[in-house]
Amino acid sequence: MTTSWINAHNGFDGIWPALMTPLDAQLNIDHAKMAAHAQALIAQGCGGVTAFGTTGEGPSFSMQERREAIDQLIARGVPAERIIVSTSCAALPETLALTRHAIEHGVHGCLMLPPFFFKGVSDEGVIACYTQVMDALPASGWRMYLYHIPQVTGVGLSHHVISTLLQRYPQVIVGIKDSAGDRAHSSGLGQAYMPGITVYVGNEPDLPTMGALGSTGAISGLANFLPRTVRRMVKEHNGPHIAQDIQTIARVLDTVRPYSLMPALKGIMATISGDDAWLRVRAPLVALTPQAQAELQNAWRALKIDATQA
Repeated sequence: MTTSWINAHNGFDGIWPALMTPLDAQLNIDHAKMAAHAQALIAQGCGGVTAFGTTGEGPSFSMQERREAIDQLIARGVPAERIIVSTSCAALPETLALTRHAIEHGVHGCLMLPPFFFKGVSDEGVIACYTQVMDALPASGWRMYLYHIPQVTGVGLSHHVISTLLQRYPQVIVGIKDSAGDRAHSSGLGQAYMPGITVYVGNEPDLPTMGALGSTGAISGLANFLPRTVRRMVKEHNGPHIAQDIQTIARVLDTVRPYSLMPALKGIMATISGDDAWLRVRAPLVALTPQAQAELQNAWRALKIDATQA
């Protein structure tokens, strides 16, 4: 496939926001709003969108809910090839089922966490989890992105794990999403594995560093409402706007830091859109209180960011 959003190494190119999952009053997925949000981001220049990652509260939804949501995104006009699906579940049969569903629907790729319930898991245990899923799937013709976010999962992806999996599945693994927020670690991954595969970071302040190393894109939570800014930080890391973009991202992160991150990001979406339905989250996350949302609204507005241009 040769398109503007696939790079030479068959990984994605550009910004694929870590899509927030909008909920209705019963805390079910609002499919119409989710599709509209995805389409709006693509219209603003994003290569595609990433569903059910950490920002999308993925593990808080059942396997059936997640399959239906992908069906609905595609049915409502989001091109399958512009969707990455995080298929991570605590139970490997469910991860396999979601990955198979995504492949059958022709999505761009799948994003998979290491096992995230048991802690202190050995490298061999992590390798076994990926192997049991990937050996049950086609040996080529689809894409897997490895997902490293140990501060959330409690289980990381070591260089030994990554190298072993790359040796076993060179036709399938095309990238690593490193959301550890450790610039030295991300740089080390980039130096070890690029350009063979691409290392993408989730921590926006690290984007210029990774862009200079050859990273071509990002799966970013802030890109839900700052897609142009985040894209420039990757694609124009030496450009004339980079100092201002770095400052903008730092100010936004400072604004959300006093709150739980995912509810705060949804609070900004509610502020920008004027739709308080965006405030809803699935347990165990807790929605911002009216007072906290009012404080966050005031702090966001004080930043004077034009969301139509950011």
